[in-house]
Amino acid sequence: MTLPLLLSPLLAPPAYAATVVKSARVWPAKEYTRVTFESGAALKYKQFFVPNPPRLAIEFDNVELGAALKTLAAKIGADDPYIQTIRVGINRGTVVRVVLDLKTEVRPQVFTVPPAGGFGHRLMLDIYPEKAEDPLAALLNDEARTAEKEPPLGEDAPKAEAPAKPRAEKTPPARSTDKPAKARPPRPFMVVIDPGHGGEDPGAIGRRGTREKDIVLSIAQKLKNTLDDDPQYRVALTRDGDYFVALNARVARARKLKADLFVSLHADAFVQPQAHGSSVFALSERGATSTAAKWLANKENDADLIGGVNLSVRDNILARTLLDLSQTAQINDSLKLGKMVLAELGGFNRLHKPQVEQAGFAVLKAPDVPSILIETAFISNPEEENKLRSAKYQDQMAEAIADGIRGYFKKNPALARA
Repeated sequence: MTLPLLLSPLLAPPAYAATVVKSARVWPAKEYTRVTFESGAALKYKQFFVPNPPRLAIEFDNVELGAALKTLAAKIGADDPYIQTIRVGINRGTVVRVVLDLKTEVRPQVFTVPPAGGFGHRLMLDIYPEKAEDPLAALLNDEARTAEKEPPLGEDAPKAEAPAKPRAEKTPPARSTDKPAKARPPRPFMVVIDPGHGGEDPGAIGRRGTREKDIVLSIAQKLKNTLDDDPQYRVALTRDGDYFVALNARVARARKLKADLFVSLHADAFVQPQAHGSSVFALSERGATSTAAKWLANKENDADLIGGVNLSVRDNILARTLLDLSQTAQINDSLKLGKMVLAELGGFNRLHKPQVEQAGFAVLKAPDVPSILIETAFISNPEEENKLRSAKYQDQMAEAIADGIRGYFKKNPALARA
């Protein structure tokens, strides 16, 4: 199928009012590339895909070919893993066509998101590879290879078979100098670190324009580097760049890796700029421990609305699992972890509350993984915003969290290994 040539964007605009695309954004990542069109009114569109060569076309009806669309092509970088180029122009009458020339076979998802979090109506194009490369697959394969190399528990590595002996000869008794059987070394502790927000969802924004999503990703990377230096730990991030990951996908990744711990990092804002200090939260089955904790949980749970989730492909099985399973044991272990981390944070920073708080955070609902959410500081507080921007403060924060994790495993090794 051949796509018609795009006509010149210099054609006269229609005499009647057309919908204006206020912003067009591109979020490239290894997992997928997202293209977002934002407008004041819902966009009328239709899509079609051409497999050879691979192209995705979106036709907008009654849309003005304004600056946001005209400059979209310039936002595609040469390093984008999936999109080669984007072409935009008037196709016929009041129809604007956007064509994505693709680098490989893909599984595109096109969906709309209603206004949320200061955004207007959004149309989102998620470009996934036809053969998805799970960013955690390499880590899982590495774990499997390591397990294959380890001898069975309580046994030495296989030895060469001894030659047959005459029947009359008896096997000599074992000597006292024989070496005891070697036990298989314990596997490393698996820690999954979750930098909150990302992509379309910037999280909280400070007065100086500091974005929560950038700060927590930086701290997460420092925390990973700190723990990676110790062979007792394996560490994975739920995102390693500026792209959005749905809340249930973050939980699913921790469970897929059979994580021993899940730590979600944030730097939130409050309505009052004087709010300050670090906080640690665990999940609650019986309601929030404070009004502020409930407010914060509701705000964090809105991340899917702000970041943009394709509801038609959500993991309903996971959702049912999270709702149905009792999480009492997970919460108890999470509180133990939270207390350890909170004590370390209090060693160098002010605490917002002296105890671990609880609320219904969706990202903490893995029924079999102890999980905590850390508010590193209030980005809405000018003093703390400056601290969060400091590499020294980020290093201190990462080291304190790492010390809390080490303390938890030291006191609860059996719980972590179970």
